[in-house]
Amino acid sequence: MPGMQRNQHQGNRPDGGQGQQGGGRGQGRGGGGDRQRRPRERDEEREQLDERVVHVARTSKVLKGGRRFAFRAVVVVGDNHGQVGFGVGKAREVPDAVRKASERARSHMKKVPMAGTTIPHIAMGDFSAAKVLLRPASPGTGVIAGGGVRAVLEAAGIRDILTKSQGSANILNVVAATFKALDALKDPEEEAKRRGRPVEALTPHWLRGGKDAEQQQ
Repeated sequence: MPGMQRNQHQGNRPDGGQGQQGGGRGQGRGGGGDRQRRPRERDEEREQLDERVVHVARTSKVLKGGRRFAFRAVVVVGDNHGQVGFGVGKAREVPDAVRKASERARSHMKKVPMAGTTIPHIAMGDFSAAKVLLRPASPGTGVIAGGGVRAVLEAAGIRDILTKSQGSANILNVVAATFKALDALKDPEEEAKRRGRPVEALTPHWLRGGKDAEQQQ
């Protein structure tokens, strides 16, 4: 009898064990396929967008047990075709801070009105003590800017522009002021409809035949 019971137990264990393991493997393979597709889709989206880490700063917080250090990252994301956004991320490690900032920048992307390779008109933006002035420029001028302003404009797809940064040199404030200036831009077509004028009258003079054509209008 003891020998019979041992054989029964030995015969049941492999069958039951294989069935449970087989089911677990099948479920693991099926779930793993969906999980692998999502990172691939995210990687493709990231490859299409222009992501730039503008600034990484180390911050500290005084607690009862001492200081706790963390990192703050400022990331600008754009598609080089008129859409751009920025985000700020904080974490104990630099990669986590950059990842958080990138996700926030992608979720807050905005459309920037453009006239060819430049902006349609002069715009001014301020944030805290930083002020940024944007002026349209003729083709071939390039992006005359530095620091965070250049990163924002190039990620947005603007190729010809003149800028001036005044006041605070804090990179986060400068980037935020640049976005305030971009938010102040108006679409030439919508503004022309509102004023009842042709679109050419609201675009830079080099896009409508030079200063002579501007004087005639």
